[in-house]
Amino acid sequence: MKTVIYYFTGTGNSYAAAARLCDALGDCTLVPIASLPGGRIVPDARRVGIVCPVYDLGLPEIVDSFARRLDAGGTEYLFAVLTMGGMGVSALHQLNAIFKKQGRDLDGAWAVAMPGNFVPLSQPPTGAKLEKILDRAGETIDTIAGIIRRGENVPPPPAPLSSLLRRLFYPGYIRHTDTLDEKFWVTEDCIFCGTCAKVCPVGNIEMVDGMPRWLHQCQLCMGCLHFCPTEAIQWGSRTKDRGRYLHPEFGAKKMKRQRLGPKADDSQKTEDSGV
Repeated sequence: MKTVIYYFTGTGNSYAAAARLCDALGDCTLVPIASLPGGRIVPDARRVGIVCPVYDLGLPEIVDSFARRLDAGGTEYLFAVLTMGGMGVSALHQLNAIFKKQGRDLDGAWAVAMPGNFVPLSQPPTGAKLEKILDRAGETIDTIAGIIRRGENVPPPPAPLSSLLRRLFYPGYIRHTDTLDEKFWVTEDCIFCGTCAKVCPVGNIEMVDGMPRWLHQCQLCMGCLHFCPTEAIQWGSRTKDRGRYLHPEFGAKKMKRQRLGPKADDSQKTEDSGV
């Protein structure tokens, strides 16, 4: 069965999950959500998936908007895999509620534990701890791929606590995506390379006199912060000297492809040929 997986990623966790699923399912196309224009989206596949991270126990704003434009009425199997560093099953319920308005539910819904990468809250894992998290995530994704191939129904699991916390914290994110980037600042370690502008999936950074300027359309994916080669980019007062994180299978070329669309992401084999 032909599959299309729509994905959004900031540091590679969700890309890695989407790519592994696509490889396991076969006859699969990866489509970066950030590359899609506005308006109604009709998938050219019978099996459709969404893979993205969890932000403040909910969906990234760009994914919430995308899901509301996605016409899933003609799909035979609709699934979602969300990657998270802590809690976040509540985001699956948020996504399912969007599709309920179309008269259907997610046929498969999973949350996969991945390395936490929101540096303002905590330092990303390293070493053996990181490897253990990635190994377990890979095993979980392989199991999910088998369930999807068999067409089994897996509804979003109960999430009373994370749903309660989402109601408390998520509005602070979703209502302020136009001002969240005001907390970014740059230290004297900046080498004027422009990597931050090149990797931003939504084109929210422009270079002015060699320095990044944020344009107030931020998703808070933290890609600019994690990709900065000198760790010059900070957010607020708690990110300096806290380390950075990128999924080991992810690099700047794949991050930049998020804005290029299916021509760059048109198969798992094509993606694997990238750097």
